Amino acid sequence: MSENQEAPKGEQVAPGMNILAQYIKDLSFENPNAPKSLQPGEQPKLDINVNVGANPVGEDQFEVTLTLTAKANTPEQVMFAAELVYSGVFKITGVPKEHMHPFILIECPRMLFPFARNILADTTRNGGFPPLMLDPIDFAALYRQNLAKQAEAEKQAQQPN
Repeated sequence: MSENQEAPKGEQVAPGMNILAQYIKDLSFENPNAPKSLQPGEQPKLDINVNVGANPVGEDQFEVTLTLTAKANTPEQVMFAAELVYSGVFKITGVPKEHMHPFILIECPRMLFPFARNILADTTRNGGFPPLMLDPIDFAALYRQNLAKQAEAEKQAQQPN
């Protein structure tokens, strides 16, 4: 069946996803205390944040953005700070409207993550540090966590002061 043909009535179209493009939107790496930071006296504390966002860019097409931030520091100094904003444009077909939101914010970042992880590892290695190898991320759990935060914020906003 070609893209322009409709499925016969009553027949479900299998869910599908095509990655139309992948790209770095923003990449920042700071090593403010080099070369001193390259010889730390102790194991640095590492803070990592992950954020996912999406915007429609056309019919059945969405730009999904994965933002990874990492900061390593010791009590004496910042070792490095890195931020990667990595995006992809996805064409999604056959997904019912009620399942589209979780599909976009779970499945699409799952596809982008290995590429973003590699870029961040290369960036930290090129900055003079061991490559930062992020553990796999459970995007379904992250989605549920963000929904719970949003519901709590809406609940707080509805309460009179």
